[in-house]
Amino acid sequence: MAELLEFTPSPQLSFGIELELQVVNTTDYNLTQGASYLLRKLRKTPGDIKHEVTESMIEIATGVHTRHAAALDELRSLRDALVAAADQLNLVVCGGGTHPFQHWDDRRIVDNPRYKKVSELYGYLAKQFTVFGQHVHVGCPSGDDAVYLLHALADYVPHFIALSASSPFQQGVDTRFASSRLHVVSAFPLAGHAPWCTQWREFENYFGRMRQAGIVASMKDFYWDIRPKPEFGTVEIRVCDTPLSLQMAAALAAYAQALARRLLRERHVLNGADHYLAYASNRFNACRYGLDAELIDVASGNRRLLADDVLKTIDSLADDAAALESTAALAWLAEGVHARQNGAAWQRREFAEHADFPRLVRRQAGLWRQDDGAPGL
Repeated sequence: MAELLEFTPSPQLSFGIELELQVVNTTDYNLTQGASYLLRKLRKTPGDIKHEVTESMIEIATGVHTRHAAALDELRSLRDALVAAADQLNLVVCGGGTHPFQHWDDRRIVDNPRYKKVSELYGYLAKQFTVFGQHVHVGCPSGDDAVYLLHALADYVPHFIALSASSPFQQGVDTRFASSRLHVVSAFPLAGHAPWCTQWREFENYFGRMRQAGIVASMKDFYWDIRPKPEFGTVEIRVCDTPLSLQMAAALAAYAQALARRLLRERHVLNGADHYLAYASNRFNACRYGLDAELIDVASGNRRLLADDVLKTIDSLADDAAALESTAALAWLAEGVHARQNGAAWQRREFAEHADFPRLVRRQAGLWRQDDGAPGL
């Protein structure tokens, strides 16, 4: 099966960032079908800027980086090009995991063979998939390293959910979740977490059986929270809402990189399939309550506050962050946790004060233009 899913090594702890962004009009700040117009304006712009599944979405992606500062600089460059083009079309772009008042049935699938196939296969779910996430790729020198990280990083999925949570509203309703976006993703049949395996050869065999059965054609058909990307030589963390600021997007990537460094350095033995006993509950709690969630430790039966767990983890990464030149980024992340600040909390406060969804989206678009976000945003 090796020829079906060959793992292409990449530099250990290199990383890249993908961000799905909202394309919004400047009349009532609803989503608009403007992605293709925007991309035509940007066709000569350097950088990776492309369509997502509907015409109300656009994706930007960095190149491969090893340092937080360089990744943030590239994100700013991509953002500046995108904002300038949008201004010419009387559009704005913004972060946030969901648009707070759009209706999924108004969306239009991009005229692209892959997305048309997704629409045929998944029906209304394809339009409901107009939600916006951040993906972080972490480089691995071997498939076995990727499989280890795939499982080891699973313990930290609630951290990434709560830190990035910015989707409290759906279709004009407060969902009472910090991140409602992930429940849209969970509707897909190949969502959740990857199956338990310990070596790349085992994963190749699993993929080969799934492909032979006609269930998948490529890794893109898996909507797992974390998945390997063998063509890039990475593992891809996919649970983050798109943050409200570039600074948070880069800080989340720095956190993933520092975690990966420690996990690969320490190589703790994982508990087989039992590793995932509390996974669904902890994931749900993080989506529901954000930084105020409780995490369940199956082995001890104890519960701990998610925010405290993030802060303890950041403290434990001091040496790794120093080696990776991301100490300031992780300190900024911790400052937001201390303040119990994330995108969802900010969005709720803004709406509670003004009860005006278009104003909220306009404010989000303003945050996206700023170079220095407040901690937690």
